[in-house]
Amino acid sequence: MKTLLITGFEPFGGDELNPALEAVKRLEGLQLKGARVVTCTVPVVLQTSIDAVISAIETHKPDYVMTVGQAGGRSAITPERVAINIDDYRIPDNDGNQPIDQKVLGNGPDAYFSTLPIKAMVKAMQDKGIPAQLSNTAGTFVCNHLFYGIQHYLRDTNINHGFVHIPLMTNQCIDGSKPTMFLDTIVEGLAIAAQAIVDNDKDINFGAGTIC
Repeated sequence: MKTLLITGFEPFGGDELNPALEAVKRLEGLQLKGARVVTCTVPVVLQTSIDAVISAIETHKPDYVMTVGQAGGRSAITPERVAINIDDYRIPDNDGNQPIDQKVLGNGPDAYFSTLPIKAMVKAMQDKGIPAQLSNTAGTFVCNHLFYGIQHYLRDTNINHGFVHIPLMTNQCIDGSKPTMFLDTIVEGLAIAAQAIVDNDKDINFGAGTIC
């Protein structure tokens, strides 16, 4: 039985909830075909976020890692293609850090690509009626920071990792100014994506790019 670690961020930016953490709570202990799910909570703080996930990796010895974060303004579940070596925070993290135009890792490469079967994940969700798209930007906040940091940590291992952004929950934006998704749908989508990770050693040939 293989192990998939799924992580979710705590609330940030004055919000009382983070859909990533709420979804991860529901996914703890999920039995997939061929794997079990373990989870951990991640603080929205620079290096501390990376340290928390590394600690969970060392504890659980997973075969796969899927880190998850909130993306206000997105209407679909979006596996990320690439993490870039830059921190440029529009708002402070939960510890008051607000780096601008700084590298995540001074001597690191410009970018790391996801090692999860991201297109297979997108197609599996779409096939089940879950809004899903491939994303080519993880932003420049703590989500990208964590994505990059964990890719760097796992670079010489056989553990596959990638980041997934999810929309706001319905009760986070009742005025309709931003798209939202029911938590049940988010949880279902992440579970489908998790099964696709286990089922696909290699990604599929599936057009999911954008023109601009």
